[in-house]
Amino acid sequence: MNKIFTFSILFLACTILICMYRAIKGPCAADRLIAINVIGTKTIVLILIVSFLLNETYFVDVAIVYALISFLSSIVIAKFIEKSGGKNI
Repeated sequence: MNKIFTFSILFLACTILICMYRAIKGPCAADRLIAINVIGTKTIVLILIVSFLLNETYFVDVAIVYALISFLSSIVIAKFIEKSGGKNI
């Protein structure tokens, strides 16, 4: 069972790196925003897997707070993109 979770952690870490590439090299600001959202979501899943593996419930609280911060930052970035007219930033 732990091998499956270990593989999941490694796979998510690799896909986060791919999303980081897209966030840096994205052709437009909207692509960068989506990549940042995907990175945030995958990080939350990683935190929850670690919480399950270590049998610690306080990591769930950390994941919830991280989700709220990620959501708020997405809204702020989207407003910034909207004000700039959707130009490549």
